[in-house]
Amino acid sequence: MREAALARRSASKVTDAAPDDATIIGLLAAAERVPDHAALRPWRVIALRGAARSRLGAALAEASGLSGDAAAKLAAKPERAPLLLAIVATITAHPKVPEWEQDAAAAGVAHLLNLLLDDAGWGVMWRTGPYTRHPLVADMHGLGPNEHLLGWLYVGGVPEPTRVPRATRPLTPNFSSFD
Repeated sequence: MREAALARRSASKVTDAAPDDATIIGLLAAAERVPDHAALRPWRVIALRGAARSRLGAALAEASGLSGDAAAKLAAKPERAPLLLAIVATITAHPKVPEWEQDAAAAGVAHLLNLLLDDAGWGVMWRTGPYTRHPLVADMHGLGPNEHLLGWLYVGGVPEPTRVPRATRPLTPNFSSFD
């Protein structure tokens, strides 16, 4: 797992190949092993393929209020990958599990799924943006009142099969230790 984490890189460009639903479900079975206080499973993953990506693009453009070329450019963004996995936090009122902890569990699923997809040889990039939480975008995904979008994993084939391990950075800037 350490090697997979060190080798993981975001793929800003991918090919038209994409994993099928059975592959995604199999990887989710592993990704869903994240810490989950009270076993609430406060996440949902929605696969967007084909025309669903165009509907998302239209929702993003409408949410932005842009027009002309700027709106068209924004609407085309979901077409960058053949598969988008929308990561949704599904919040349940619970006396011991606050909303932020449920968001963290859903984000953990997204991160682990990202890592698993990358390790399986797929190109992946987690994308968000200013309209991720816009009501029009939520409506496009069919989100309920207790749900909010955390972002999308853009998934596709890797154009170049060679991988260069990521250079490790020293931990000191973001690590503290107390006695």
